Amino acid sequence: MKLLKEKEIKEFVKERYSKIASKEDSSSCSCCGGNEMDTVIQQAKAAGYSDDEIKSIPPEAIFGLGCGNPTALAEINEGETVLDMGSGGGIDVFLSANKVGVQGKVIGVDMTNEMVETAVKTAETGGYENLEFKLGEIEDLPIKNNSIDVIISNCVINLTPNKLIAFKEAFRVLKEGGRILVSDIVTEGQIPDEIRKSFQAWSECIAGAMEKQEYLETIRKAGFKKVEIIEEHIFTEPDLDERLVGKITSVQVKALK
Repeated sequence: MKLLKEKEIKEFVKERYSKIASKEDSSSCSCCGGNEMDTVIQQAKAAGYSDDEIKSIPPEAIFGLGCGNPTALAEINEGETVLDMGSGGGIDVFLSANKVGVQGKVIGVDMTNEMVETAVKTAETGGYENLEFKLGEIEDLPIKNNSIDVIISNCVINLTPNKLIAFKEAFRVLKEGGRILVSDIVTEGQIPDEIRKSFQAWSECIAGAMEKQEYLETIRKAGFKKVEIIEEHIFTEPDLDERLVGKITSVQVKALK
């Protein structure tokens, strides 16, 4: 089986999430959930979002995507500027907007036109003025140097074939003393090549997942200090390939610039 090229992977992932945004894809996994509202809400709760958090934001922002709740651990304060790398429908952007208040600002960046358009419409309908959504890639953020207090990301960095570049971009846009809180999927043990070479597995957050220690070392290589896992648990889902059982971990990683 041939090796997958970065451009091909990115195009497949983009198409996958475009379909999720436009409700064309109703398949379900923890990183790329379906669109029936009850199912979506349950997926959001399973990822770590509380009932109060879900009720505090527009339902249109909730897609049941993600593998954690970075806003719960990032200690976001009033007046801060927050960036969400790979913001999707905007669940973490809207939650962060509630935390930073009118003096703060939240920016969501996503590479999928449909996701950005959906999130912008949700923000306009809800009358939000302290947030914005930008079209862009996490490997080339449309953000100024040293302009962000806090970066969050939810099960997105594993989707890029070049995680070091993504983390270097995060480092570039953070202010000195800024912090990053990433929810992501990592591996512990060998993943079969057949899965690593699957476009579908890439889009479902599995094939691109790094080995845990390598993932942490990549963050350090990008320049971050005090890289630590805040929370972690074994990842599971009903239809998980038996070859992956016990080898996939959901982690919440914090690091400082």
